[in-house]
Order: sequence, then structure tokens, then C-alpha cells
Amino acid sequence: MRVIVMGCGRIGEQLSRILADEGHEVVVIDYNPLALERLGPHFKGRTVLGVGFDRDVLIAAGIEYADAFAATSSSDNANIIAARIARNIFHVPRVVVRLYDPGRADIYRRLGLITICSTTWGAERMRELLTHTALDPVMTFGDGEVSLLALEAPPHLVGRQVRDVTVPNEIHVVVITRQGEAMLPTLGMEFQAGDLIHLAVLASAMERAEALFGLSTGG
Repeated sequence: MRVIVMGCGRIGEQLSRILADEGHEVVVIDYNPLALERLGPHFKGRTVLGVGFDRDVLIAAGIEYADAFAATSSSDNANIIAARIARNIFHVPRVVVRLYDPGRADIYRRLGLITICSTTWGAERMRELLTHTALDPVMTFGDGEVSLLALEAPPHLVGRQVRDVTVPNEIHVVVITRQGEAMLPTLGMEFQAGDLIHLAVLASAMERAEALFGLSTGG
């Protein structure tokens, strides 16, 4: 996949390294040469010096052939401008925008942009760790509306079925790992001792999930 990363701060740098190490064709844009130098001589991608929403800079980075574009600079305004140019002018199929101001996230999602609000995500993640210590969040989606959780099957659920802990639109068991083998469960599958359960839980249903799995809320 051909990916352009606009902004070589901490997130942009790490994202670029991960993608390049995975074998993707990565081009990093930043107006600060010192930021690009942090990637080092062993970086497998390419760098372009310039402003990330400048048309000529984007063309030099290969925007016309890009499969994905990530706007990760420290400026919300710059990220939004660059993302809209990538999506609306150059029709890049996949555009993701990093935002600091959570108030802007909904606005730009309505415009069809995928946004990651690090402020909201960080606050939600800390809330989960502080108030729901019995559950182990593996990943969150959106701005924390849904969490992917992992836990070992508690004794009181052994022999019971997946349907017994499924709540439509709130709690779903998505994967069960048993003796090292991951499975997509049916509603009729029974839990066994030692099962590792991954479930998707709506943020507002976290306490309900804790009750179903016999866990206590921190506090």
C-alpha cells in the first residue's frame, strides 16, 4: 500500500516507521527538516520537505497514486485542510485525520473524514482503567464508544452459552480462544474453563458487562 503521512511529530514518526517496517511504501511530509531527520538513515520510506497541504508538495510526495493519507501534524487546521485536499481533490481512498479538539470530530466525520481525537481517546482510556479495573481493554473504537475487552472465562460461566452474556447493541462475544485456537463463536457455544473471551462492549454498558461476568467495579 502507498501511504503518505503528513506531519513527522511523535505520532507521525511512529506511524511511518510501523508502516514502512510492514512493507508499505511510505512518504513522510514535514516542513521542518529536523523532524524528518529523526527518522534516521535506516528509515525504509521516503521524505518530502514542505507544507503538507501545498499542492506541489503533495504531488511530489505521490498523492496522485496514494492509497492512503494520514494527517498527523500538531495543527488541527493543517490536518483538516490537507485531509480535505487529499480526499476531495486527489480522491485518495483512505484518509485519516488526527485531531486535538474533540468538538471538531463530529463536524468532520459528517464530511466523510475518519478522525482520531487523541484528547477524547486518551480521556476515555484513562476512565476505563480507573473505573473498570476488573476488565482489560485491548482496544477502543471511535472516540471510545466501543471497547474490545479480554478476560478469562469466570467459573460461573463455564458450561453456559454465549447467548447468556449477549446483549443486542451492547455486549457481543466476538472471539473465544481455547487451547491456543481462536474461534468465532455461535450463540449456542458453551464456555469452557480456561477460555480467553474477547468481547465488544458499548461504553454505556460497561457496568452491565461487569455484572454479567461477575466482576466488581473499581471505586
